[in-house]
Amino acid sequence: MNQDVTLERVLPRAAPAIFVVLWSSGFIATKYALAGAEPLTFLFIRMAAVVLLMAIIIAIARPKWPNRVDTWHSVVAGLLVHGFYLAGTAIAIYHSVPAGLSALIPGLQPILTSTLANRFLGERVTPLQWLGLLLGLSGVLLVLHTRQMSGQLGWGWLGTCVSLISITLGTLYQKRYCSRIDWRTGNLIQFVAAGCLYAVGAYLFETRQIVWSWEFVLGVGWLAIALSMGSIGLLYWLIRHNGTTQVASLFYLVPVVTALMAFVLFDERVGWLGIVGMAICAAGVFLVNKPAKVEVSPGS
Repeated sequence: MNQDVTLERVLPRAAPAIFVVLWSSGFIATKYALAGAEPLTFLFIRMAAVVLLMAIIIAIARPKWPNRVDTWHSVVAGLLVHGFYLAGTAIAIYHSVPAGLSALIPGLQPILTSTLANRFLGERVTPLQWLGLLLGLSGVLLVLHTRQMSGQLGWGWLGTCVSLISITLGTLYQKRYCSRIDWRTGNLIQFVAAGCLYAVGAYLFETRQIVWSWEFVLGVGWLAIALSMGSIGLLYWLIRHNGTTQVASLFYLVPVVTALMAFVLFDERVGWLGIVGMAICAAGVFLVNKPAKVEVSPGS
């Protein structure tokens, strides 16, 4: 009994930190994997591996399958959360956007999410949360202030914009339409939908050549298991147990953690201005996630 109570207390506190570390590592693993294949080709292989793993889990657990309407909801969520988001990120890194900065524009997600959540999901955003969201926005803009946006890098930054829109809409869509769907069958449908998108894109726009190496295999393996299985499952758990604004605010921390990883592994340097901007982002996350004070009536 005590262990169950301890787990119930620890998991909600630890889950956000675990999610941020896992999600951040995805940008690093993507850079490794892109050394062996073009973006959509690499993503198709990643998604094929994830579909195989999820199919094995479903064959063992035999969970309930969604009805036709929920199946289509899962397809839409999969194209948004996995398909266009991952494609935009991979294209950004492929076009020389540093791994440590490829999470920055998607880091604007809390601003867009909070606005839409307030309008369509009826979630109240407090003045303190708005202050945190604006702080996060100013921090991201400070980091991007001196960055080049033209040439091949322009295509890369455009990819991050696609990621921002996709993950924002996908998070809201998942919260509204897919929360009651079993995570195993729902995720399998989402992965299949994203895999089909990558297959079509790779066939139309890429050479589909693959250079097999340990970096490529380990990168795809980590992304398939730790990211597509671990962090996505954790993201949906957070969405079910928290407001979308609070969950989205965690994405402000991703650029900070990713930049630290990229500095250690690739010697990517952000500069003092970028460090200050990322610190401002972290302060914004703290304000958005600060628990609201509960007013207790005298008679309670």
